[in-house]
Amino acid sequence: MKLALKIMFVIFIAWMITGAYLINIEHEKAQVVMGLGVLYLSFIFMPLFIYYRYKDGKYKKYIINDEKLKEAFKNVGKD
Repeated sequence: MKLALKIMFVIFIAWMITGAYLINIEHEKAQVVMGLGVLYLSFIFMPLFIYYRYKDGKYKKYIINDEKLKEAFKNVGKD
């Protein structure tokens, strides 16, 4: 999966460079190429990256629960 994500990232970078080049030469389909690149990033690459990165429960330290709130606010107002 790690190799697949790297390959997908390289494809995305190449796609966006191509789109930027097409915009620079004012090609008629340049906006379509850039739009499809953004769609690719938003709906294919990013969700796969997020799933791969946090599939083992590494996200749990970022979730705010009652214990973390109590710990954060126990010293508020004791100046």
